[in-house]
Amino acid sequence: MPAEVASTPIDGLSDRLPQPQRVLITAAASGIGRSIAEAFVRNGAEVHLCDVDTAALDECRSNLPEARSSHVDLADSVALDDWLAVATAELGGVDVLVNNAGVKGPTAFVEDISIEEWRSCLSIGLDAQFICCRQVVPVMKRQRSGRIINISSTAGLFGVGLRTPYAATKWAVIGLTKSLAVELGPYGVTCNCICPGSVRGKRIDHVIEADAALRDVDVETVRTEYLQGQSIHRFVEPSEVAALCIFLASPAAAMISGQALAIDGNSETFHI
Repeated sequence: MPAEVASTPIDGLSDRLPQPQRVLITAAASGIGRSIAEAFVRNGAEVHLCDVDTAALDECRSNLPEARSSHVDLADSVALDDWLAVATAELGGVDVLVNNAGVKGPTAFVEDISIEEWRSCLSIGLDAQFICCRQVVPVMKRQRSGRIINISSTAGLFGVGLRTPYAATKWAVIGLTKSLAVELGPYGVTCNCICPGSVRGKRIDHVIEADAALRDVDVETVRTEYLQGQSIHRFVEPSEVAALCIFLASPAAAMISGQALAIDGNSETFHI
């Protein structure tokens, strides 16, 4: 059994969350989201995840049967609202919301980006986070406890050429997070965001390939540029992002709120 953490409730609030934790995670059938889901399951949580990728969901149901899962297109606000209502009812509440969903958006100069591409990136990466927060916040307020973890990016801390929709989305997520932390603090609910750097996996590979193609340079040249911009010259492991989520959902993080926490090997400069 884990060691007990000293708790001093103040004004009726407690730094303890119910066990097992009831956790909702968006876009969690693969990639970073999948690692987050696996970590919460290993820690005994009841997890309900959603994703738009049918094949990834099928694989997830086979290899992570402990988690409930649903097919949801996060660009469809009605479908997202319906999933949140059903998942919260099935779990009997929600203690942790991880807003993981996001898309890489186009890699192009701003004058070559269509309004449709712009809106699509913001729809998944920002609107869906707002919708999820809007629905779970009343539940957490009634409980007087809860943790909201929004996934931003180091792109939310720097200007990012060639990826303006993505960067704008991730900056907005930080603003959403800090504003919610102000609203929710009196209810004992924390809200933080995680800003991963380049995370090993298919998504960063696709980003690097698109960057190299646009600039007509070798893929390995771009990959090296990404790594040389960090103090620690390797990509982040998905499991490292998941571990930070587990910490933020733990009693040890009861007084951490409104923060944008980078996990990026210390970005010294940012790639063009």
